[in-house]
Amino acid sequence: MKAKLFFILVFGITIVTVNAQKSTSIYDYKLTDINGKIYDMSELKGKKVLLVNTATQCGLSSQDKDMAKLYNDYKDKNFVVVAIPSNDFGNKEPGSNEEIKSYVKEHDMKFPIMAKTSVTGDNEDPLYEWLTKKDLNGVMDTKVAWNYQKYMIDENGKLVGVVEPKESPTSEKVIKWLEEK
Repeated sequence: MKAKLFFILVFGITIVTVNAQKSTSIYDYKLTDINGKIYDMSELKGKKVLLVNTATQCGLSSQDKDMAKLYNDYKDKNFVVVAIPSNDFGNKEPGSNEEIKSYVKEHDMKFPIMAKTSVTGDNEDPLYEWLTKKDLNGVMDTKVAWNYQKYMIDENGKLVGVVEPKESPTSEKVIKWLEEK
């Protein structure tokens, strides 16, 4: 009986430990920003975050203007947009980080911009692995469908939703989420 109780206790602790390891947040990740500096996602604690894989040559790049407006409208309400340029879909971000920086300046994008990053495939960044796998994020499995897929992250660093690429960053879904207390 004691051996059985011991086994149950050890097995239960193991399950709790494994689940605790899988229960991570966006704060566990670091990226490289457009200037080559490490960007620790833990700097975003307490903010709602809209993570967007961008591409300057994509037909959806008109959303950059909307993201800039959204950021400017809500930045004082603990909100930030984080743009992650990627060339994973249709070769729509062929430029260098320097070319991306020029585009960002021209389009008055004042929110954090990361260095060009792979969001799918064999070179997928670990952050995107977390965003797309329920066993890591604890919420849902997703697939990055195309450029301008948006991930909504709450003030505690947890994934709360996804906005499809063609849906505007200023859609009712996003604004409603931002307005929630």
